[in-house]
Amino acid sequence: MASREHWGSRFGFIMAAAGSAVGLGNIWKFPYQTGANGGAAFLIIYLCFVALFGLSLVMAELLIGRTSQKNPIGAFRSLGGPAWAPVGAMGIVAGFTILSFYIVVAGWTLAYLLAMLQGDLALTDPQQLGAKFGEFISSPYQPIGYAALFMILTATVVIGGIGQGIERASRVLMPALFVLLLVLVGRSVTLDGAEEGLRFFLAPDWSKVNGDTFTSAIGQAFFSLSLGMGALLTYGSYLPSDSKIPGSAVIIVLVDSGVAILAGLMILPAVFAFGFDPQEGPGLTFVTLPAVFAAMPGGQIFGVLFFALLAVAALTSSISLLETVVCYFVDERGFSRHQVTIAASLVSFGLGIPASLSLGIWSDFTVPGTDKNIFDFMDFTASSVLLPLGGLLTALFVGWKWGHGALDALSNEGQLHMPPGRLWLFLLRFIVPLGIGWVLLQAFL
Repeated sequence: MASREHWGSRFGFIMAAAGSAVGLGNIWKFPYQTGANGGAAFLIIYLCFVALFGLSLVMAELLIGRTSQKNPIGAFRSLGGPAWAPVGAMGIVAGFTILSFYIVVAGWTLAYLLAMLQGDLALTDPQQLGAKFGEFISSPYQPIGYAALFMILTATVVIGGIGQGIERASRVLMPALFVLLLVLVGRSVTLDGAEEGLRFFLAPDWSKVNGDTFTSAIGQAFFSLSLGMGALLTYGSYLPSDSKIPGSAVIIVLVDSGVAILAGLMILPAVFAFGFDPQEGPGLTFVTLPAVFAAMPGGQIFGVLFFALLAVAALTSSISLLETVVCYFVDERGFSRHQVTIAASLVSFGLGIPASLSLGIWSDFTVPGTDKNIFDFMDFTASSVLLPLGGLLTALFVGWKWGHGALDALSNEGQLHMPPGRLWLFLLRFIVPLGIGWVLLQAFL
């Protein structure tokens, strides 16, 4: 059996892991969640939950991967025995399910990038843009074609392996993402009328806060970090055994949160500057923002940059989702990376077809026993059930099953001074399960 591949550098690993965390959740979902939940108050609550829950679980997943040097199923089996292997399996299934509908939304970003380049979105009326968006996603062919293109891009990177594929791509894509973000933030905050958007995003109004705000903030903190899907665990398994987990985890969380904050600074001031509604919801990206760009001097250029940014963020996340599946079959079943990547990509794309069609010609079909179409059912099952359940079980595994052995592993068997180690274990044992339990409870209420 060939020796396990490892990251070529700490920078390459951090760029790849941060890329896994940074995705559509940061740039598409975070701004509209902030807009719908009172602005700055939501931002502050979100950052508190990232510090409480997110960092603890990022450290836990990376540590499981680095210590075991295995895929999610093999990692839980080797550290906890066969009874814990299903936790790893749950993460792989969740990640693969997400990949299958994620490529559909990611395909939309490619379509809108092309439309922006061609000047087809130069409309300032959100109603017209909404009709255009609805017509596009309900098409039986176009979204599927763009999803196929996005799947091919993802597979091309993953086939290259860790060093020549994922790390090399991440070293280019993540700095490019930051440059694009900073350019767009600079334009947004200097628009006439942007001050109101900045005030909304940075000056908290606590009167807007209610129970739903906390639920949304917990969920956003959890899902924006790609937790519970085995991606960070898999990336951690390619770390050398003497690597330092805590520092890397802090950087990954800071990068992820930083991108979310920059996305808010990019989108909300522009939305306010042109008098649009920040509570538009998911349509903020594909309906409201094109109208903002159309009304903005030089808006076509900035629109192209924005959808390029969105596509890059989606790609860095989809790479990690596919790699988690590939890692399992290479580790456990002995298949070649090339074979598995192609096969998994074809299956994922195949599952993405009904997800896309359910937004159009199959929109009247609901999954038996639910009121959800196929796309929404896949999203709900993975994001609202499997991910938090996987995160909950990971916290319990590290906090209780592995326990003080995890503290020893985190300190590299005593080589690192780890004063916050006991606090980390306390959070995983008590606080994180309570927070995730709340998210799971809300999913079924």
